[in-house]
Amino acid sequence: MVQTSKKEGHVLLSGRWFSKKELDDIKYIVKTFPNLSRNELALTICEGLSWLAPNGKHKVESCQKMLEELEKQGEVVLPPKRSMRSPTIPKIKPGSRTNAKPKITGSVGDVAPVKLKTVRSRDGIKLWNEYVERYHALGYKRPFGAHQRYFIASKPRAELLGCLLFSASAWALAERDDWIGWSKQDRSQRLSLIVNNSRFLIFPWVQIKNLASKALSLAAKQVIVDWQERF
Repeated sequence: MVQTSKKEGHVLLSGRWFSKKELDDIKYIVKTFPNLSRNELALTICEGLSWLAPNGKHKVESCQKMLEELEKQGEVVLPPKRSMRSPTIPKIKPGSRTNAKPKITGSVGDVAPVKLKTVRSRDGIKLWNEYVERYHALGYKRPFGAHQRYFIASKPRAELLGCLLFSASAWALAERDDWIGWSKQDRSQRLSLIVNNSRFLIFPWVQIKNLASKALSLAAKQVIVDWQERF
């Protein structure tokens, strides 16, 4: 069901309000270019509307969902979905750098100050991926959309203690949505303000009391700054 705004003629689709003129333009584009793929149509519409994600990229996925909703309502007829081969993602092969280290025990105070190191360099990302593939129960999965990797580190000893990953929020997550208590309209307009903690790993040889809660408390403050800076 389309939700209408107080301003007559505006409807909410995929988290964006559309005027009647914009919807007419979208229908015109779909009708005029029947040979374009769904992805090409979405990109064309995003460019025309300057529909951008917080990271500055076109919101192609959201646009495709909007087009599918219009098709369900009988407003447009989309081209058939094209079968696409998934790109081959090289398998992660952990090297000697991620071999298990001697056991580290004690409390957070013994390794203080603990900090989160942003991971952005190619070598850092490769090392992070290897650790997660080797020691996380879910292994490594390529993150899509906006995301930020961290190493949990002990600053004075220059030791790596674990890994964290924050990524763009899932569209629908029942437990989260029930806890927040927002409507579908609220969610569609504010989802970009939520991030997922997609991976959280303390290395198996690290047995530091209260390290996990310390890392999360640091992340709650730091990810806000890093996310705004990056995206």
